[in-house]
Amino acid sequence: MGLTKSEIFSKEQNQLAQLLKAMAHPARIAILQQLIKSKTCICGDLVDELGLAQATISQHLKELKNAGLIQGTIEGASVCYCINPETWKMLENETSSFFANFQPAINCC
Repeated sequence: MGLTKSEIFSKEQNQLAQLLKAMAHPARIAILQQLIKSKTCICGDLVDELGLAQATISQHLKELKNAGLIQGTIEGASVCYCINPETWKMLENETSSFFANFQPAINCC
């Protein structure tokens, strides 16, 4: 986060921003939705499900994995991916808290 002066923000703020940034692409949302829907690890089925090129999906999987949103294991020639439950729970808690803190002002613009 070089130019954003990340050091002036809390660890939690930086972490939430990093996770949301990793999710901020429709293909990545579709991948996450597919992983959630499958309720298991997915090994190579995403190309058929999403209609994107394998290289494109691989790049999005890499970004999601680097952010910690998904985890993967190598099984033979294929890599299997699933939601990282620890990161997902933390993201759920942080976003729930973030949105729950908003109370609309009565006389606000």
